[in-house]
Amino acid sequence: MANEPTTASTASPSLQSTQVYAIAVFCLMLGLAIGFLSRGLQSPVSPAQPVANASRPSVPRSATGGQHTPSHMPSLDEMRQMADKQAAPLLEKLKNDPRNSVLLMQVGAIYHTTHQFKEAAAYYGKAVEVDPRNVALHTKLASSLYRAGDVDGAIAQLNRALSYEPNDANSLFDLGMIRLQAKGDGKGALAAWQKLLKTNPQLSADRKATVQKLMADVLTTLGDQRGIKGARQQ
Repeated sequence: MANEPTTASTASPSLQSTQVYAIAVFCLMLGLAIGFLSRGLQSPVSPAQPVANASRPSVPRSATGGQHTPSHMPSLDEMRQMADKQAAPLLEKLKNDPRNSVLLMQVGAIYHTTHQFKEAAAYYGKAVEVDPRNVALHTKLASSLYRAGDVDGAIAQLNRALSYEPNDANSLFDLGMIRLQAKGDGKGALAAWQKLLKTNPQLSADRKATVQKLMADVLTTLGDQRGIKGARQQ
């Protein structure tokens, strides 16, 4: 579950459609586990969602109503146009109710799923301003900020979420992922995941195993690094 090295939002609009689709799949398959695993952690009693199914992006519909085929996947510009079209009715409602956190969250979700992460973060941010104690909103904002390239902003949002709910499984999991993949902070990731397991005994066996596997991988990496450092010092 390696994190994504770059976000799709930084890709050039001139990329070919197939390249854009490949980036979208890469971001979802190999990127931050925020979005599929963390949502699963939010409902410990439900069965774990298979990664292969959760990470498969939905195929947007074309202007004619049909689905895009693999030979013509949407470009970033097309994805933006689809997001704008889908968000338009909600934005119209927001004109009369600009502090409706539910509407703001829905608009943020539309832009996030179409890889318009800066726009998503803007709307999630407005929702958080209206409902600052909503932990789920903070984690959604953190995800969009991270994918937009604002690692420190994402960490700050997760820390704010944890200030309201110190044992929130989603926030702890996501914090560990970002610390590990964006900061190279294996110890920080371990601390977050250890707390996650300790304070969330209701997690299913599958999810515990997932977190434990991540922790084991980090411990192996840290051990290898210590071994290399010790060899160099001899």
